[in-house]
Amino acid sequence: MSAELGLSLKSFWETGSPKHGLPSHAYTDEGFWKAECASVFTENWVCVGFTHELARTGDIVPVTVAGKPLILVRGRDGQIACFHNSCRHRCMILVDKPVNVGKAITCPYHAWSYGLDGGLRSAPYFNGRDKTQPVDPALAKERLVPLRLAVWHDWIFVNLDGEAPPFLDYAKPLVDRLEGIDFAKLKPVATLDFGEVATNWKFIMENFIEPYHVQFVHKTTTDQPLVDHYTIVDPPCLGSAVDLDRVSGKANSLAVSSRYLTLFPNFILGRYFPDQLGVYLNVPLGPDRTAQKRVIYATEGQTYSEGQIDALKKLWWDVHKEDHAICEKMQQGRASPEAASGGYLSPMWEDSVRGFQELVAAAVSGKSEQGGVST
Repeated sequence: MSAELGLSLKSFWETGSPKHGLPSHAYTDEGFWKAECASVFTENWVCVGFTHELARTGDIVPVTVAGKPLILVRGRDGQIACFHNSCRHRCMILVDKPVNVGKAITCPYHAWSYGLDGGLRSAPYFNGRDKTQPVDPALAKERLVPLRLAVWHDWIFVNLDGEAPPFLDYAKPLVDRLEGIDFAKLKPVATLDFGEVATNWKFIMENFIEPYHVQFVHKTTTDQPLVDHYTIVDPPCLGSAVDLDRVSGKANSLAVSSRYLTLFPNFILGRYFPDQLGVYLNVPLGPDRTAQKRVIYATEGQTYSEGQIDALKKLWWDVHKEDHAICEKMQQGRASPEAASGGYLSPMWEDSVRGFQELVAAAVSGKSEQGGVST
């Protein structure tokens, strides 16, 4: 598959200007999606959740990475762990919605029970009619299978193959652009859950990364002239930024200095000066489906009134819906045979998109192993 995909991306790597984007099958093909699951979402740090959604011991949130069901668990030691969401008995998923399980995770099928650390606690009736008999010695070492996890402030990341660099080393290009934030004062103030969007996950990421569309798509919700923007290309951090003289926005329009930052593959962080962050959880579900939610944060410990929070939620809901409509139409456009070449990327405003696409192409084609990534 790697060689086949490498051949299908040959035109993408050709030199020349302006450069082509990824070909249409990168957004529509089931085989390409499966290759991304085996590479992009397996080899890198993937954002999966928020620590504030696991506030109490025993809180569990089911998540999906590369099509694989996982669970996030707040343990008795106060730490968050990640396990495969699969019972060791008959492999049924253990949890299908956020819940607090108390002291144990119990399979709803045959009541096998696991501690919050993943260790098997009971397997009732497994060897006979006595419900309370000890766990069979042959099963005593069985446990839920853990995955490598990193918690960075309120954000949870998982690395499926366990071989990505240490998280803070990997994320350094992003971390270095967040100077001046007192993360001890970071406070979530609102959550917007958009559910599923009928588009490939890459369109969601690319749309956030580039500033080219802002003046055209967000004419009524954003007041940030294109000419004031600049792009950021520092893989695995891609994005853009804008510096304005104004330092406060209107309730119904975004008009502040901002940083639009991503961490490959799926983490999005928007910084809005002087005192707001927005972090997106983007969950790729298939070649044409992505689930998304956004958490809005205050960064200076300030308290918003109910009216201010409602205004923020309305602004960001409207902005996202404008973006979703565009991304869904981008998805539809990839059905055209004229989309096979991937179109063109602006060397001024979409070099950051090109950097993102090169990371995708390198991962699925195996080019990264050959040192062939150029940004």
